[in-house]
Amino acid sequence: MAYLSKNLSVLAYANGFTLWHYTTPDTAATVDTAGYFNGASEMLRVGDMILANVEADGAMKAGIFLVNANAAGVVDVADITGVGGTDTD
Repeated sequence: MAYLSKNLSVLAYANGFTLWHYTTPDTAATVDTAGYFNGASEMLRVGDMILANVEADGAMKAGIFLVNANAAGVVDVADITGVGGTDTD
């Protein structure tokens, strides 16, 4: 699949930092590909964080992506930092 602007929303903004939420059926590896968020390059800044729900059509996973580059319209995010863990109960 591809980036869908309707699935990206602002959760909070302060001091030049934005916390975003994004949901997608794509895998974390797909979202982590440089250029995935190019459609949002005018909004995303280096240092912004994206709380994400990935694989939303299956066994959903959650995590945080850090925007680590945005130059000449090409956005790159760092690998996902997973949230949650094994639920042993």
